[in-house]
Amino acid sequence: MNKYLVIGNPIEHSLSPLLHNHWFEKHKISNSIYERRKVEKKDLKKIVEQVRNGEIKGVNVTVPFKKEIFNYIDDSSNEVQLTKSVNTLVKEDNKVVGYNTDQGGFEISLRENKWSSQNKKILILGAGGVTSSILSSFIKANGVVKIYLCNRKREKAEELKTLGDKAVDLSGMKNDTIEIVDWGKKIELCDLVINTTSVGLTKNENIKLNFNNYENKKDALFYDLIYNPKETNFLKDAKLRGNKIMNGKMMFLWQAQLAFQMWTGISPKINDEVINLLD
Repeated sequence: MNKYLVIGNPIEHSLSPLLHNHWFEKHKISNSIYERRKVEKKDLKKIVEQVRNGEIKGVNVTVPFKKEIFNYIDDSSNEVQLTKSVNTLVKEDNKVVGYNTDQGGFEISLRENKWSSQNKKILILGAGGVTSSILSSFIKANGVVKIYLCNRKREKAEELKTLGDKAVDLSGMKNDTIEIVDWGKKIELCDLVINTTSVGLTKNENIKLNFNNYENKKDALFYDLIYNPKETNFLKDAKLRGNKIMNGKMMFLWQAQLAFQMWTGISPKINDEVINLLD
């Protein structure tokens, strides 16, 4: 039996097994199963070794281990070397290689939603494992006016800014493109506000920030990377204010497609059947 995993903590919210097992069945890939596994930091080295020895065929990594897993892999893609964030493990030539399909999935989700970052101002909430992928996407697009980073612990935002500034230098963007904003401090209106934190995975959790200045701003997009539940309080509040909203479902689907293709050589379709599967 070919075993695939998604690992994280918490992990109960993950719909990855539902999606990947659907694709295994759809494409008649027999003797393959995808499961979720709750792990601790101490388990990561063993997970990588199980991929290396073939016991596990492929792994997706979710919160809070996307950065930590980097310490145990043998090699990594260019995106991972830039972001230091891994969400997919693949065995190649007896090496465990780390990939980042979050970045590609995020970029496709915005493109499919007809949203362009050109001449836009972005506010990113959080500084966790996936956040560097989001930041890297906007630097790669090379068209944003400003990127604000806001995290409860300022030092984490500073680490992220240092990483982002190196990429900014290479891209030719202005040196002051990335700016840190203290948690709770009001800033100028942005075109896109992204929640990359895990606040919202648990029912009734709230990001305790004041967005009253976005009242009736119909062009402002509030994007929550969380996809289960499909409408967090962050998005519910934005909808009540009259803002556009988007959850992480399409990013999740596109990043999963990229990972599935790496493991199987098959690129499954993202269609209504698959989209409805997650509802």
